Amino acid sequence: MKERVAHVEAMARKIRQEAIQMIYQAQSGHPGGSLSEADILAALYFDELNVRPGEPDWAERDRFILSKGHACPGLYAALALRGFFGMEHLGTLRQFGSILQGHPVMQKVPGLDMTTGSLGQGLSVACGMAIGLRRAGMDSRVYALLGDGECDEGQVWEAAMTASKYGLGNLCAIVDHNGLQNDSTTSVVQPQENIAERFGAFGWRSVQINGHDAWQILDALDDAKRHPGQPTLILARTVKGKGVSFMENIVSWHGTAPNDRQFEEAMKELEG
Repeated sequence: MKERVAHVEAMARKIRQEAIQMIYQAQSGHPGGSLSEADILAALYFDELNVRPGEPDWAERDRFILSKGHACPGLYAALALRGFFGMEHLGTLRQFGSILQGHPVMQKVPGLDMTTGSLGQGLSVACGMAIGLRRAGMDSRVYALLGDGECDEGQVWEAAMTASKYGLGNLCAIVDHNGLQNDSTTSVVQPQENIAERFGAFGWRSVQINGHDAWQILDALDDAKRHPGQPTLILARTVKGKGVSFMENIVSWHGTAPNDRQFEEAMKELEG
């Protein structure tokens, strides 16, 4: 486990560095959520997911959906570092003609299983994928990463009921619970302190972890696979802007690109 943890921690640091670099070059994007999700993405793409970067449409692959699509710089970094496409594409974020648009487009980006952007829809599609894989007799698993602000959407809870009804033990939802969303804190916009309990009430297994502790993330992912008859919700408590001190827990860094000075300071912290 120590080797797994060390590898995930190293890749999370690289994901954060590449995400900030991308957003700075584009002067557009969402750094806060890209930084808060980095440890989760690193655990998935560099330890958990059964995928083939050279064969992104491999039928028996595990599926991943970034339901909070605006945080795609983190996902793009993970995909490039995993080898799904060349690192040179990261410098084209949000440019005309780039495969890396402001929200993920599956027809453009190798390794994407769903086009996302309109919040609240990812878990519904994940349910459909999980049902389809089970009916096809495949052991593949489906993972969906949601934002806590996204859980304001009613469709999330319709999907939660569906997953419970069908006993989708091959489905794992992870909520990046950083406590902030576009306009304010989640506690002000729509209190979300009992997300885990809500999923539990709908029939899910729910666990709460530190979303920046690689050991806890890996342990929770391992444990989810031991319960084939019930979907699992991992509530990952995180810090928006994690890793860059002046971005941490600041609402305005939800969708603001750093200027020259801020970029230099951010990279120094992340490299350290």
